[in-house]
Amino acid sequence: MNEAAPSLTPVAPLADDAPHLLVVDDDRRIRALISRYLTGQGYRVTTAGAAAEARARLRSLHFDLIILDVMMPGESGIEFAAWFREDSDVPILMLTARTETDDRVRGLEVGADDYLSKPFEPKELSLRIASILRRTAARAEAPVVATVPSVRFGAFSFNLERGELRQGEEIIRLTDRERFMLRLLANAAGEPVSRETLAGEGGANNERTVDVQINRLRRKIEIDPTNPMHLQTARGAGYRLMLDR
Repeated sequence: MNEAAPSLTPVAPLADDAPHLLVVDDDRRIRALISRYLTGQGYRVTTAGAAAEARARLRSLHFDLIILDVMMPGESGIEFAAWFREDSDVPILMLTARTETDDRVRGLEVGADDYLSKPFEPKELSLRIASILRRTAARAEAPVVATVPSVRFGAFSFNLERGELRQGEEIIRLTDRERFMLRLLANAAGEPVSRETLAGEGGANNERTVDVQINRLRRKIEIDPTNPMHLQTARGAGYRLMLDR
């Protein structure tokens, strides 16, 4: 975050249904600046200075989005995100150093929804948050237009209406982004779906981001993710999901 803190004007009390954000960063100054700015934008904000403190917050509070710094002493943001994604699809916005490309890719691989490079403008942070929350709400509320209620591929079945992936009787946990992409692919019934379509709304979801998220999804449904049988690359066209007939 840039050194100059944004000027703040008095704001009305926060609405009861205001989105609740968890900011996890070991830099106290950055935590304070982010918290103050986002509170002024109408969000409820809780902060944590380390992964252990964030876990404690999660035990007692529900959050709509997590803002997570990659570089923290002890448990890193990448490690925390991987743990968190085991049983939650709450969106994650990761903060990375501008030069740490590998950290951004690793963050997406473990399930982060977006990333923002430091230093950043507070306005850009606010826009990224609003975009993620808008996409999440739209996917939760939009009716699923499906030619069939469920599809099968290999040992897996996917219910398009519920967004539920099963391997036999076992439910395979999906992030919101993975569920969104799998619905698009299943609805296409084996026809290619472009990277642009899979990215959905939001310019931050570029082709590299889609590729990383597809690879993450492959690890959940493929015996050999490097030689996929179900979720295949359609060269020059995007990706296709090969369904059982």
